Amino acid sequence: MSGSNSSVPAADKLADQGLTLTVHSLPDPRSMAESQRTLRGRLWMLLVVLACAAPVVASYLTFYVFKPQGKAYGELIHPPIELPTLQLQDLKGQSVPAESLKGQWLLTLVQEQACDSACEHRLYTQRQLREMLGKERDKVDKLLLLPEDAPEPSAALREALAQGVGVTVLRLPREQLQAWLKPAAGQGLQDHFFLMDPMGRWMLRAPSNPEPSKLKRDLSRLLKASASWDQPGR
Repeated sequence: MSGSNSSVPAADKLADQGLTLTVHSLPDPRSMAESQRTLRGRLWMLLVVLACAAPVVASYLTFYVFKPQGKAYGELIHPPIELPTLQLQDLKGQSVPAESLKGQWLLTLVQEQACDSACEHRLYTQRQLREMLGKERDKVDKLLLLPEDAPEPSAALREALAQGVGVTVLRLPREQLQAWLKPAAGQGLQDHFFLMDPMGRWMLRAPSNPEPSKLKRDLSRLLKASASWDQPGR
């Protein structure tokens, strides 16, 4: 009969044309809530890590990336020298792990020979520099390194080193000391103050016979940039 094909349902026509309809299900509210909690937890952990690392990052950006050219009194060591494996001993001959040098800023002197008047003056300056830091002084330890073949400190010197916040005195093989720390051209190791950061890295060398007030400014700037690194004095 004429007109009978015109009654084919519209859906069948769409199917004939290769068209299909897809029904999407709604997301599970519980799965969405769990995903959001996981994301918040990860963001929180990231914020905690960034907060802890911020002072360290700020310090190293200040002194190793945006180096204060013409402003630092001492010579910044760039890149800083990592703490090597050292065979350290105290004055009683007891072994001391090199890792014990980490955790504090170390204002370090080297004495390769018997301690003379110049040595005594450097030790006095070391003590005064720490005191000049005021409330920041507890972030800094005093260290004296001796080659293992250097003369024994006298009884009077030992007594002086132990007064107040004592100086940590350690011996190590001369070749290890000389491979780690380097003097300026024409100078000896005992002519300088060396500064180690809380990670044990050598990062600053003061000039020979430094002016305490100028060296103190370098120390203060470093301490401000490392506010979260300090530990109780060794």
